[in-house]
Amino acid sequence: MKIISLNKGCFAFIFGLLLWCNHTAAYNNDLTHHLWQSKVSGVVRDANGPLPGVTVSVNGSGITAVTDEKGSYTINAAIGDTLVFSFLGFKDSEYVVTSESLDAVLQEDVAQLQEVVINAGYYRVKDKERTGSISRITSKDIENQPVTNVLATMQGRMAGVSVTQTTGVPGGGFDIQIRGLNSLRSGGNSPLYIVDGVPYSSEPIGSQVASTVMPSSYSPLNSLNPEQIESIEVLKDADATSIYGSRGANGVVLITTKKGKTGVTKYSARLYQGVGSLTRKMDLLSTAQYIEMRREGYANDGIAEIPDSAYDINGTWDTNRSTDWQEEILGKTAYITNAQASVSGGSSHTQFLLGGSLNRQSTVFPEDFNYNKGNAYVNLGHTSEDDRFSVKFSGQYTFQENNQPRIDLTQEAITLPPNAPNLRNADGSLNWENSTFGNPLRNLEGEYNAKTYDLIVSSVLSYRLAKGLEVRSNFGYSSLSHKEVNASPSTQYDPAYGLTGDYSSLVVTDASRRSWIIEPQLNWQKELGEGRIDVLAGTTFQSQTGDQLVLYGSGFSSNSLIYNLASAGFLMTMASDATEYRYHAIFGRVNFTWKERYFLNLTGRRDGSSRFGPGKQFANFGAVGAAWLFSQEKWFSDSKVLSFGKLRASYGITGNDQIGDYQYLDTYASSGVSYGGVIGLQPARLFNPDFGWETNRKFEAAIEAGFLKDRLFLTLGWYKNRSSNQLAGIPLPGTTGFSSIQANLDATVENSGLEVTLRTVNFERENFSWITSFNLSAARNKLISFPNLDGSTYATQYVIGHPLNIRKVYHSLGVDPETGIYRFEDSNADGALSSADKQTVKDMNPEFFGGLQNTLRYKRWQFDFLFQFVKQQNFNETAFFGYPGGMSNQPADVMNRWQQPGDTAKYQRFTSGSDSQAVDAYYKYMESDAAISDASFVRLKNLSVSYELPFEKAKCRIFIEGQNLLTFTSYRGADPEFRAVGYLPPLKVFAAGIQLSF
Repeated sequence: MKIISLNKGCFAFIFGLLLWCNHTAAYNNDLTHHLWQSKVSGVVRDANGPLPGVTVSVNGSGITAVTDEKGSYTINAAIGDTLVFSFLGFKDSEYVVTSESLDAVLQEDVAQLQEVVINAGYYRVKDKERTGSISRITSKDIENQPVTNVLATMQGRMAGVSVTQTTGVPGGGFDIQIRGLNSLRSGGNSPLYIVDGVPYSSEPIGSQVASTVMPSSYSPLNSLNPEQIESIEVLKDADATSIYGSRGANGVVLITTKKGKTGVTKYSARLYQGVGSLTRKMDLLSTAQYIEMRREGYANDGIAEIPDSAYDINGTWDTNRSTDWQEEILGKTAYITNAQASVSGGSSHTQFLLGGSLNRQSTVFPEDFNYNKGNAYVNLGHTSEDDRFSVKFSGQYTFQENNQPRIDLTQEAITLPPNAPNLRNADGSLNWENSTFGNPLRNLEGEYNAKTYDLIVSSVLSYRLAKGLEVRSNFGYSSLSHKEVNASPSTQYDPAYGLTGDYSSLVVTDASRRSWIIEPQLNWQKELGEGRIDVLAGTTFQSQTGDQLVLYGSGFSSNSLIYNLASAGFLMTMASDATEYRYHAIFGRVNFTWKERYFLNLTGRRDGSSRFGPGKQFANFGAVGAAWLFSQEKWFSDSKVLSFGKLRASYGITGNDQIGDYQYLDTYASSGVSYGGVIGLQPARLFNPDFGWETNRKFEAAIEAGFLKDRLFLTLGWYKNRSSNQLAGIPLPGTTGFSSIQANLDATVENSGLEVTLRTVNFERENFSWITSFNLSAARNKLISFPNLDGSTYATQYVIGHPLNIRKVYHSLGVDPETGIYRFEDSNADGALSSADKQTVKDMNPEFFGGLQNTLRYKRWQFDFLFQFVKQQNFNETAFFGYPGGMSNQPADVMNRWQQPGDTAKYQRFTSGSDSQAVDAYYKYMESDAAISDASFVRLKNLSVSYELPFEKAKCRIFIEGQNLLTFTSYRGADPEFRAVGYLPPLKVFAAGIQLSF
């Protein structure tokens, strides 16, 4: 018993000793860790600078921290611990703690880019779960371009999106087509623009007075500051656009502005100075060649004695004088100054962003003509403490003043004879050289001035009623006011005519446009086992009103009174109208996800528009889209090559109501004629309440695939769209008093094409990376059907089986080697050449287009460049000039002309204008396939080189940027991209600046 008791006591003693030792060891370990543990801090960066919002964690523990706006962090960690840095779109990086200071550099991870959330308008969706076709560019692409219009930032960067600049004059417009032309009406192919949820009309505002300055009116989208934009998404297929109904028939452009972010207050500023010039000049005749051409023209016409009116060669002008008028009239350097500043910040519940910008541009024309733009913007966001209620507000106000020559001088700069006299006298007055020529600078005597005031505000209120259930509403308002003054004083005429202020005139335009929109919505989300359902339902109330007043005055007693219409001897109203457009719709979306790899998306909208008559005002549109993430299937889970794979397809119907207001009504307009002191009315449009919506049926199928951990990511998409029930003018007999009546035409237009995008990570290391992006679009536009086309007035414009954008022309047979006159094919063999012989069809649409972008980074250096390419046809240089031999300069190529029987030449014999046969043949040549040639080009569209200065407490970047720098083409005209004859093409721009944030 004693032995047992002793053993029990020893056991208890030993067990207690072990417990004490274990406790002491644990205490010592904690003490040791405590002694080594400290505050570790540093800065997290990527290739572009500090990264805010990066999660920092101590490996194997719950200790975390988040970097602030300057990319800085502080965390409790011990020597030997591993810190893990995580951020969406970047690879997780691990660093072992060796001291109290630890900086980290994160590398972009293309695979994680699938998690990027895309703005689809009424909803947002992860890129990998997207069922529709959406192209996207971000602020990183936009801020590297020295441009003032947001559409310029999209050129060459998006598959299926063709953007063409219509003029090099500051403030000018752009043409944009998303997957081709759908409508026979030229005004019915514009996309829908949405700015922070507010529809924004891109229709030109004001009179067509501006058409003397540029081929299209000023673009309202100039009001948007490109540097203020966070992203631009373009919705293309039915799945993406049908939720917008008829408004999205031609695609949707979603523009999202920058928002304030949580963190310390951040101050940013950006300033650059740039210069602009012609991209290229035309190769024109020298003085010696010009004199030879003129004299040969008279000789060919049998005129031995040069007439008195031929001032350029009869000794009146100096035949040895030589002036490059392109350099004199279009060779001035345009200066560009852009400055922007902003302040942002906020707490986890309230964020703000305030900013403003100033932009000033001059032109390449002589004298001082400027385009000035000022912009102020604000963005506010607030969330309640319980995260159930949120409110967002954004607003911007823009003022533009554009002072340009009344008439574009480009045409006269290229046609003025090279030996023409000086344009100004020694005292600065206009030189008329004894009334021997029309001085091009006469058009600078008058003043053209346009002022535009633009306000856009939007707000979103949302409240979470329960888990997965949210109610929200969008509110938007826009106001656009435009004022134009176009003065034509008598000083623009040769003083020898003795014209006074009675021949002065003034056109004044005052136009405005206002719109508002309210869109209540209900969102519901629910997890259903391995599935998830998202439901969206909403309604739209929209109104737009516009008014315009255009006054014309002439007969001023003095030019000094020209801006006072009350002093006009004659005053008339050229236009006075007011319009109202109302739109109402209900819309919905149901999205179902199963096992995170099967996606089904249903969207629909019922539209109501005031542009149609009773019984036709409402129409239904909808679409279905589906996607399969086949790379998530088991048989691909272990693939070392395929990292991502998705198949998607969509089909749907959208509509179109872009026909203008009151088209179905029998409307009246002022006759402008006074009878008994009363101005009468006259019919302006016939009544037709039966026409309805155009319909556009869209189908698309695509595959998206990523290889080698998405270092190579490819998207192939094919689409076919058919637009029918075309809204067009049906021709009427002249006896009715009207040339046409608005109605639905049983014509069908088809657009089909292939789109390719490719992104490759060519090289990626800590100090160097190289990423390439490529896009290619091959589109085909075709008129499928058109009843009785040959018997309609459209017979000269369209051909079944061919695109809408065609030219029916004569077929040139070259120059007759015996007569030296152009020959053309007599298509109908009737022995006479008439418009009926215009049977050759030339397609003016691009055959394919795209872009190749590269981004290279080395330490603090970054180099970006974009090549844009287009395969197309265009009118060649002959479209800019009169017949060779007349009193007009010509392309140098015309010297390859016929001179004697038997000659094989490109151009016919010269004529002074007396040879009616040669003159007639020249004008037919201008309407033949010989005047249209290859205008394909490859252009260095954008170039950017930047360096980040090694400042610790601020991010400072200096940069050099360029636009339209080099053009590789066989085209012989001024610019292969440009399609308007006689207007200033886009300019080549260089800019240098600095960007600072702290």
